[in-house]
Amino acid sequence: MKEYLDKIDQVIAQGPYTDTWESLSNWRVPEWFPKAKFGIFIHWGLYSVPACANEWYSRNMYIKGMPAYEHHIKTYGPQKEFGYKDFIPMFTAEKFDPQEWVQLFREAGAQYMVPVAEHHDGFQMYKSEISHYNAYEMGPKRDIIGELKETAERSNMQFATSSHRAEHWWFMGHGKEFDSDIKEPLVRGDFYWPAMPEPDNQDLYSKPYPTEEYLNDWLIRTCELIDKYQPAFLYFDWWIQHESFKPYLRKVMAYYYNRGEEWRRPVAVCYKHDALAFGTGIVEIERGAFADGKNYPWQTDTAVARNSWCYTEDLDYKSSAEIIATLVDVVSKNGNLLLNIGPKPDGSIAEGDRKILQDLAAWMRVNGSIIIGSRVWRKAKEGPTEDVEGQFADGTAKTYTGEDFRFMVNDGCIYAFCMKYPENGHVVIRSLKISKDQNVPEFHGIIRKVSVVGFDEAIKFEQTEAGLCFTTEHVRSEYPVAIRIEVD
Repeated sequence: MKEYLDKIDQVIAQGPYTDTWESLSNWRVPEWFPKAKFGIFIHWGLYSVPACANEWYSRNMYIKGMPAYEHHIKTYGPQKEFGYKDFIPMFTAEKFDPQEWVQLFREAGAQYMVPVAEHHDGFQMYKSEISHYNAYEMGPKRDIIGELKETAERSNMQFATSSHRAEHWWFMGHGKEFDSDIKEPLVRGDFYWPAMPEPDNQDLYSKPYPTEEYLNDWLIRTCELIDKYQPAFLYFDWWIQHESFKPYLRKVMAYYYNRGEEWRRPVAVCYKHDALAFGTGIVEIERGAFADGKNYPWQTDTAVARNSWCYTEDLDYKSSAEIIATLVDVVSKNGNLLLNIGPKPDGSIAEGDRKILQDLAAWMRVNGSIIIGSRVWRKAKEGPTEDVEGQFADGTAKTYTGEDFRFMVNDGCIYAFCMKYPENGHVVIRSLKISKDQNVPEFHGIIRKVSVVGFDEAIKFEQTEAGLCFTTEHVRSEYPVAIRIEVD
């Protein structure tokens, strides 16, 4: 550990970034990120083997009274005889084909990919010198992250990755509360180590604090991931906002941002819950969004299913229409959508996930050139459907109307996406109403042509005090429809 810690200090000392918020505030968002708009998140690991409930199976199977606890005993036997570690030989990934994955993602319009490198369970999906419990030495015996990076970059996709290691401090701790396979002594490098009692994980100051040994281990694991795979950005899950992580987090960021300078490729950190000083990384919202447009790039991560990030046998899938509407809504507000899929334990893509990716591909073939590289207009939206701001707001599908629009600009045109195209074909865009007062903060330009993207129908439009109005005869779609407004 000391050798790696010394190297980290040396890289930080060489600058230009130091491990202070003042220095890290000099960071700027990489140019590619705001243009990309759409990426694929991947939750795949040991938790995909039991395929029960969700990706927190490794914690919940050790908590009496939890459905996963009862399921585990019924399916695999008592935890003292078959523990979470015993899923490792069952995780063989025999159908894992990174080329097939990347082709699916690219066809769906994704510009970048973010596989989880290490989840809360502590199993690394890459070749590591820190612990033997990794996919290169055990299970599939392949460097999953390395293969995905190489394949993605060959296909001109940006490659990023994520670490959810922080929560491992307490994630396996419940296994010590009864006779299970999680027993002392546990030492650094062990799969279950440290398995501490779970604190109030929403408390920024909860005790006991992670030890210096654990925090240094987290620091080194993260820097190893940075050095081995040079990700375009690094995504952190939520527990890094805990007070104990702050000095180590600043070190990771200074190290990573300095490495980016060495590589001559700007990099970024995505974060939740105000874990970083604002302006030092990319704001992330889990399963939610902002209610209106922002003047800074941001990202939301959500999944194809409501009830899990990983593959399970009872996924509650969202509709393709809902996911496409989410993409349009987020992009109109200056955000990126990071859409998660969960492969099966053998490495194949589940049919439900595949169907959504294929529907996205069909829609993006028509609309992708509008979405990718777009910028915000003077307003993000109009219409009666209210947006809920914040995280975990995707529990139910939003019901849009023919009066709901999302706006963006690209190639010199305004695009108004009708979120639910009206059955009678009559469209009124109030934000483009005629205005004879050039001093009001509304549209006061010349519209030359209006067309509906993907439909060969001549549009005869007029501007009235009610809005930009037209009626179509043949436009039908279950997905958001782009209206192209050419201005002069």
